[in-house]
Amino acid sequence: MKTFRVAVVQMKSSESKAENLSVAIEYIRRAADNKASAICFPEFLMSYSPVEQDVKSLANTAEKVNKGKFITALRRAARVSNIPVIATVYEKADNVVEQRVYDTAVMIDSKGKISSVYRKLHLYDALGFKESAKFIAGDKINKPVRFGSARAGIMICYDIRFPEISRILAGNGADVLIVPSAWVHGILKEEHWQTMLKARAIENGSFVIAPDQVGNIYTGRSMIIDPFGVVLLDMGIMEGMEIIEIDTSRISEVRKSLPLLENRRTDVYSNNLEIFSKNCNIEKKFSNTR
Repeated sequence: MKTFRVAVVQMKSSESKAENLSVAIEYIRRAADNKASAICFPEFLMSYSPVEQDVKSLANTAEKVNKGKFITALRRAARVSNIPVIATVYEKADNVVEQRVYDTAVMIDSKGKISSVYRKLHLYDALGFKESAKFIAGDKINKPVRFGSARAGIMICYDIRFPEISRILAGNGADVLIVPSAWVHGILKEEHWQTMLKARAIENGSFVIAPDQVGNIYTGRSMIIDPFGVVLLDMGIMEGMEIIEIDTSRISEVRKSLPLLENRRTDVYSNNLEIFSKNCNIEKKFSNTR
């Protein structure tokens, strides 16, 4: 049996980057002291960005991943505590004219080295929000990287509403999907959150680890789901950290008994790839068949 202990942080980020960094470093220390194999933070760890915050103010908060003091301090903490860290930052764009920033998840290994930098692909332009006013969308799905005794693929929040990304990650070898999030309160939003996390786990035979923000405008309910859809953790509205031992042998067991990845009809799917074209108008397609 292969196991590792993952720490999940559910926190209420403030508007103070320095305060959030201090809180994060303390959680990293505590996770290591409690023999966690890795620690995962939610989206917007760097700071809470109120709806009314303007683009310039957020840009002033942002940093370059390889040069910023925030990430440098987290890398140092990961190295000192000898523990991998999943953290999120506002990342400055290379284009100096661009004031919008990337919503970026960074995986730091136990030696303090950055092993993955993922920029949120799907911006939350829905249900009254418009993240694209402040953020730039990423343009790449990262290859999975080693995470404890598993291989992890990273998504961010709204990405879970798009099953294509998790399937691509699973197809590229991910058996753990990590989803740092700041899930906004709203009608049926908690139901959507729970349902989609379970669906992504079940359809890919993967663990899903989803640390979430709590307080401000966010729901909490940080979760860990096993490959068969069993809820191993639900933090409710509690602010804090929980450590869960994950049995990675569960992945192969579930994928053997429920071989969804093997049973795919890729020979048929390949004849319908145009549905993924950016020019595909689904409503028009349906109207032509009425």
